[in-house]
Amino acid sequence: MIRRLALALSALLLVTACAQNRSLGDRVDDTSASLNLKSKLLFDRKIDTSDIDMTLYEGRLLLAGTVRSEADAIAIEEKAAGIRSVKEIINELQVLPKTSIGRGTKDAFIDQKLETALIADTGVAAGNYRVLVSQGTVYLLGIAQGPNELRRVTGQAQAIDGVNEVVSHVIYVRDPRRLQ
Repeated sequence: MIRRLALALSALLLVTACAQNRSLGDRVDDTSASLNLKSKLLFDRKIDTSDIDMTLYEGRLLLAGTVRSEADAIAIEEKAAGIRSVKEIINELQVLPKTSIGRGTKDAFIDQKLETALIADTGVAAGNYRVLVSQGTVYLLGIAQGPNELRRVTGQAQAIDGVNEVVSHVIYVRDPRRLQ
């Protein structure tokens, strides 16, 4: 029974890895680095991190959300820079008042609607994208197969009611930054 479960899990990981343009090792590194950073931030009582989101893809870290001061944004970025497998930090943090419950709910709705649209779109490798939404702005991170796919993804985001702006930090599959 355990052997079957292990084989099924291995097959699932292999299929998932094939559906994305990155290795299982990259995925494990990203997960480890993300957990490491989140634990460092969670235990730092000097910084209010309750209104930030982060996602990591192939060592590229995207930070989005709101902080109370520029000093908090800098401190968060410095902690991120100390994580071994973080190769690039994309800091989209804004110094603003805390996000209201209503705005947070709208952002979560936009996020879920876009994630669903990407999964449903057969012309998009949805597993290659990470989405964060803050204050009605959609932030994209990941790997596009080419300009047509990226246009599809940004078009899907722009079509969602309540989206103010779409900011893409997506690179193409043959981008030299992926080879580092």
